[in-house]
Amino acid sequence: MEPTIGKHSFLRNVMARVLLFGVLIIVVRFAYIVTIAGESCNLGDFCFFSLPENFSFIIAGTGTGASAANRVVRPAASIQPDLYTSKDWIKAVHFYSSVFQDLMAEGHLSPTFKSLCVETPTGQDVYALKEIGVPDSVGIFKKAFKPLVISSKTNRIPFDDDTFDFVFSGHGGIDKASRPLDLASEISRTLKPEGFVVVHVKAKDTYSFNSFLDLFNSCKLIKSHNIDGYDSSMPYIREIILQKQSGFFGRGVKEPSGNSVDKCSVPEHKRELVRNAEPLIAKEPLKPWITLKRNIKNIKYLPSMADISFKNRYVYVDVGARSYGSSIGSWFRKQYPKQNRTFNVYAIEADKAFHEEYRVKKGVTLLPYAAWVRNETLSFEINHDPGQEVKDRGRGMGRIQPVKLTKQGDESFNGEVDEIQGFDFAMWLKKTVTDKDFVVMKMDVEGTEFDLIPRLFETGAICLIDEIFLECHYNRWQRCCPGERSSKYEKTYGQCLELLTSLRESGVLVHQWW
Repeated sequence: MEPTIGKHSFLRNVMARVLLFGVLIIVVRFAYIVTIAGESCNLGDFCFFSLPENFSFIIAGTGTGASAANRVVRPAASIQPDLYTSKDWIKAVHFYSSVFQDLMAEGHLSPTFKSLCVETPTGQDVYALKEIGVPDSVGIFKKAFKPLVISSKTNRIPFDDDTFDFVFSGHGGIDKASRPLDLASEISRTLKPEGFVVVHVKAKDTYSFNSFLDLFNSCKLIKSHNIDGYDSSMPYIREIILQKQSGFFGRGVKEPSGNSVDKCSVPEHKRELVRNAEPLIAKEPLKPWITLKRNIKNIKYLPSMADISFKNRYVYVDVGARSYGSSIGSWFRKQYPKQNRTFNVYAIEADKAFHEEYRVKKGVTLLPYAAWVRNETLSFEINHDPGQEVKDRGRGMGRIQPVKLTKQGDESFNGEVDEIQGFDFAMWLKKTVTDKDFVVMKMDVEGTEFDLIPRLFETGAICLIDEIFLECHYNRWQRCCPGERSSKYEKTYGQCLELLTSLRESGVLVHQWW
């Protein structure tokens, strides 16, 4: 009997191992389909624990504008039931269903509309549209999530012009876009005239709100109001409803008329920032090299007062940059609050002594010329401060002047003169940036600011600048010689204060620099 018992025991062990191996294969296959493949069970794969077609789950009445009664949502036969029964997914579907029902009641959405949801990773908003009776709905995202969401690039939505009656962007989709103008332009292109755009954003301040509206130049504002979000990532939402104006087709880009580009007025939302800025230093400091440097602690940077998410590009222009470490590397890269945005940096520096180091600086475009009011050849004067050795690291600040007789024969001139090319800075700025870009400028041009600032107003280029850090040069008290003023500049502190004040009164956010 012992040999027989041993044989049965061996067979049982083999069968148990085969069974366990089979179960392991099934589990691995199921996990692959659910977590990796992410596809429907109707695409040729086999699934387990599938819900029957007549299965329904209850979405509890939560969220802003929700009905007191619970609603039943039935997943479509082609949809992955394990995801769509999760608590978070049900909550999102209910939230969007409530939002869309309110839009229907207001006449901004209809069951007959052809609808598009943009920047939707898993399509809860698409599903909600279908469930409330808008069947012709689809979503787009960089990665497809079948059958609700198809793959699409942000800068090219795969649909023809004037295709959709309704376009929706929820959960801060446009906030997160790296190039919001590209996305807004594509939304406008694919939206029919008289069609509606509804966007959920985080924007609360007037600066970001107006920056958002600037993205949709073919649409008019219908409504803007605040609602509660459905999760902690966006507890508060600003819902903005726009309508594409009739007469606009495709992207709806208007051609500029006349010579209006040379005129501008600073909008009210920028003037509001000026009113909240730190006060100017009214009394001339006896030790300006100390007072003005300390003042940086009081500066209220624009990105600390407003959201800059809805700008197309981010640009920093350093006029009179000198060496990379003077302000780009030591201040702007380290201290300026960029809100995690990547800035295009332009360094404008006429002094040849600093040009070589910029060749190895990535992300910085050097303009080896002098910022001026027109294109012409200038004399570049390096006048060293008293007691300062004549060497590159200690070289004085350069000033530009129209070409004239050299001062090198003048005993009172402690420096050197060179000829350089000046360029019309205001016109360059107008060709380089637009009003949809976020532009920060630092200007340290040794007195030429009294020429450049009026030129910026004259050409309208001043309206392209969001924030200015200006060092105004005057015959200040000298560090080396107590009781003596510098004869290097002709202006007084009072004239500098007038220049700074006039900028702020015109609605330009300007800060005193050193």
